[in-house]
Amino acid sequence: MADTPAHPPQSATGLRIDRVVTHGIFALDGGEWEVDNNIWVLGDDEQCVIIDAAHDADPIAAAVADREVLGVLCSHAHNDHITVAPELARRFDSRVFVHPGDRMLWDETHPDVEPFDLADGDTFSIAGTQMRVMNTPGHSPGSCAFYLPEAKVLFSGDTLFAGGPGATGRSFSDFGTIIESIKQRLLTLPNDTEVYTGHGDATQIGEEAPHLEEWIARGH
Repeated sequence: MADTPAHPPQSATGLRIDRVVTHGIFALDGGEWEVDNNIWVLGDDEQCVIIDAAHDADPIAAAVADREVLGVLCSHAHNDHITVAPELARRFDSRVFVHPGDRMLWDETHPDVEPFDLADGDTFSIAGTQMRVMNTPGHSPGSCAFYLPEAKVLFSGDTLFAGGPGATGRSFSDFGTIIESIKQRLLTLPNDTEVYTGHGDATQIGEEAPHLEEWIARGH
């Protein structure tokens, strides 16, 4: 399924954001769960980047159409976010980017594929604007968010959702760390920043920021 976000960006002329939702299995620590994932394709009519690559390449490729893919960027390396990343890179003659902090997770799914490194502070030029990589550990060590200040858009992966932080309690995750990432990196962004998440509905920084202490008190 492909559609447009609930809150389209108001700036960065020419920037187009498409959401693709796919269904599949998230597997970790011996458990399996059925999940719906958001994949974000952003760019203009000529070029785009893909954020996350879950479950099924065909609907993602349909959203890309005939555009040049500048990169397949993985918000983190849990299997449900990287399932078809190598396949998409092959289809579009592009590259996969993963933060090295999640290399052990990447290797669980794609041990024979070498991704390129994402680093905190890296920038990608897309649709006449800049997108900045922000390492936001906690859900996993290499979790990253992608911020477009001119467009007032943040792609938060599984770090921040409508209603609270991403899940912790499984291997390589830590609640205190994700809270610090959200507090220090994400909630410092302007309140009107739209937050496009790895699962579920969009939100805004200003909608989530008042609830930080509630999340800390409940412990998830």
